[in-house]
Amino acid sequence: MKSQGYFPVLNPELLILIRTFVLQIRMTMKRISWTLVVGAIACVLCSCGSEDQTYAEQKEHERNVVNSFVAKDVVLRLGEDTLVNVGKIKVISEAQFEAQDSVTRIENNEYVLFTNSGVYMQIVREGAGRRIGVGENRRLVCRFYEYNIMGDSLQLTNRVQSYATRPEILNISNNSGRISGSFDLTVPTGSLMYSTYGDREVPTGWLKPLEYVRVGAQVNDETRIAKVRLIVPHSAGHSHAVSSVYPCFYELTFQEI
Repeated sequence: MKSQGYFPVLNPELLILIRTFVLQIRMTMKRISWTLVVGAIACVLCSCGSEDQTYAEQKEHERNVVNSFVAKDVVLRLGEDTLVNVGKIKVISEAQFEAQDSVTRIENNEYVLFTNSGVYMQIVREGAGRRIGVGENRRLVCRFYEYNIMGDSLQLTNRVQSYATRPEILNISNNSGRISGSFDLTVPTGSLMYSTYGDREVPTGWLKPLEYVRVGAQVNDETRIAKVRLIVPHSAGHSHAVSSVYPCFYELTFQEI
């Protein structure tokens, strides 16, 4: 990770805390002082607009970054610890995914690409329990790694000891086959995603796997909770990814409360 070179003497978990704290401050300042900086932004745009990327150019750059990530043998690390061995990804179509009974073959490191959203998904474990049925409301516990692909860094996570008591609690609804969700802000531990990005709604990229995985409690070592890996473009991500046009890689686990 690029950032390791800047803080060689710090504990890796402390780096995550620092990054999260700085990001939360940036997002808070962005929300409360936006009107104060509009004029300054306008001046900057006028003076150097010809040097700025257009939105189309930003999206093209994002696509190139994702394509490069897919082709690389990527390993996500925190300090000396390996978090996720992403590896070189084999992309399969939705048609092939459906022909395989909605399974991504782990031995081939397959990810299905949903062309409408640009989300890539690998189902590592389908999970225990059952799928979220039409008309149902479910509460899920979610733990995650969020890796900024463009920034080449682990950006946010609640899967380190410092945040072990702060899992995301998701309120999920299936309305006529359309799954939606929000972060539960009433729990005492709060929401790390909300406190960082200010979004009440769960990113749409996170919701896609809930059409395919089974959510319930872990029964035994053989039947474990659902785990997925995602590449989420800015358009299916949180507000900061949307505004800055960058993709993220996620590893998520889902468990019913």
